[in-house]
Formats: sequence, C-alpha cells, structure tokens
Amino acid sequence: MVSLTATRRFFAGVLSAWALMLTTGTHAQDWPQQRPVRILVPYAAGGNSDSMARLTAQRLTDALGQTFVVENRVGANGAIAGEAVARATPDGYTLLWAVQPALTIAPALNKVPYDVLKDFVPISVVGTNPFVLVVNKDVPAKNVAEFVAWVRSQQGKLSYAEGSAGSLTHLSMALFLQRAGLQMNNVSYRGNAPALTDVIAGHLPTMFSNLSDALPHAQGGAIRILAVSSEARVPQLPQVSTIAELGYPGYKAVTWNGLMAPASTPQAIVNKIAAEIAKASKDPAFIERLDKLGTDPSGITPAQFAELVAGDLKLWAEAVAIAGVKLP
Repeated sequence: MVSLTATRRFFAGVLSAWALMLTTGTHAQDWPQQRPVRILVPYAAGGNSDSMARLTAQRLTDALGQTFVVENRVGANGAIAGEAVARATPDGYTLLWAVQPALTIAPALNKVPYDVLKDFVPISVVGTNPFVLVVNKDVPAKNVAEFVAWVRSQQGKLSYAEGSAGSLTHLSMALFLQRAGLQMNNVSYRGNAPALTDVIAGHLPTMFSNLSDALPHAQGGAIRILAVSSEARVPQLPQVSTIAELGYPGYKAVTWNGLMAPASTPQAIVNKIAAEIAKASKDPAFIERLDKLGTDPSGITPAQFAELVAGDLKLWAEAVAIAGVKLP
C-alpha cells in the first residue's frame, strides 16, 4: 500500500516539473533579454578553441543584443565544464563550448559524469579543423602510395609522433595504419607542437598534425604534406588530396568546435542560436577570422550536429580500441 507521504512526494515532484516547464517556456519567448548568457569553455584561455569561442560569443552578442560571456572551466579533459552545463537549468543561459575530443573521445578513454547523447542538445558546429599527414623532407615518399610502400617495406620498425596518447593526432594515425594494413610505433609528446618539432628535425619521420601548425613549415620546405584527413579538400590546400580520395574511402578525421545546451532546453532557443551560427558561417569577415585559426566554417543544423556526434562516438571508440589506449 502506498503511503500518504509517498503520494505527496510524487505530486510535489509532478508540480515542480510542470512549474519548470511553464517557466522555461515563458522565458524562451524573450530569451536572451533577461541576463547575460554564459558559454563554458573546457580549455584554458589563449588556445584555438578559446579564441573561436570568444569570436562566436562576440558574434552572438552583436546579433542578439545580449552579452555572451566566455568562462574557462578547465579540468578532467573537459568533464568539469561538461558536467556544469549538463546540470544547469535548461533555459538557454548556460551553454557548452563543445569540443570534439572532450565530447566524443574522452568517453571512450575514461568514465565521464554525463551521457553525451542524453544530457546535451546539440546546437551547431561553428568550425572544423582538419589534420594533415606530414613527413620530414628527407623521407623518400612523395605521396601516400609511396608512403604506404615505404612503411610496409619496414613493417613494425618505424615510429610516428603524436601529441599525446588518445589524442586526435594519435588516433588519426592509428585509424589510417589499420586501414592501410601497416604497423608503426607511436611516440607520445605533450602536444602537437613538440611532436611536429621532432618531425621537422628528423628525429621521427611522420605524424598527423593539425593544419595550422603544419602549413608554415610545409611552405618553408621542412616537411611535406601528403594528404588531408577531412572528407573534402580544404581551401588552404586545394591541390592536396584527401586520404579518402587516395584509396581509403570513408576515412575522415577532423576536430570540431560548436555549441551545445543542457538537455530539455527549448527548441526555439536552440534554433535561434543555430540560425545565427549558420549566418556567421556565410559571413566573409567571420570566415576570414576562422581561417586565421586554421578553421573551416560549418554552421550545420542541430539535427546534423546530433548525427555527427553519434557517428563520432562510434568512430573514436573504434579508434581507441585499435590504438589500444588505456588511461588510468
């Protein structure tokens, strides 16, 4: 028999839920006029993701007539910022600067305090960053086919540089090697820059590097770019083929930055932000600012973003398993 106390608690919970729905619905009509909107960034100030978040915050401030404030919540590979947003009131006033490694790789490496698919609603991707397969200038391979043949001739004896265990620079190479039937050993560094430095110096022959770091060194002749990891060729290197074009269909490894909100955020708010991001992605001035960060504009819809996240969760879980990454 159900007690009177339990019955009262049940109806109190129902009334609270209805009150939240009604309040959120009312606020959605005049959002974001009530107060500034916070965008929680999981990385420290000064990096590419932070710069992109601040660029986007200013764009939304100008477009929507309310201040969008960037707050850096660093720690636990992005989980601190993610958990704060997942637990925030879903009223559109707390958003997550969604970065691909923290959202779709971290769950395959460690337990995170939220469910990426259930606790967030995707809004839009602001921009994507491709990676490039690079080799030191003294490596004999001039293209991907020659690179594959060169590695295969020394199967298991060569090593490659990567930014850190479980990073995109690591997993991108692990995926490529698996699909090409190659074996190489990974050497971990503390970030893309020191890894690339050793490739430039010839201490290691190759790596997947982010485009913005690699491009000036390739232009200077210290390294060669053999292919890009994105689905389509990039504007910065229109003459360089994608890996998918070169006999590995379906290969794609990019990082993305965008916006997400807590689950149950009113769709009207989500759509309003997404529409502004879509407009920005076609604005030459905004595109030029992204290009300086080595970033290609996106502006996809919330539904497309949700599909991207679901696909990436599967892809990078597969890559983590292939790479055999085990973190404490």
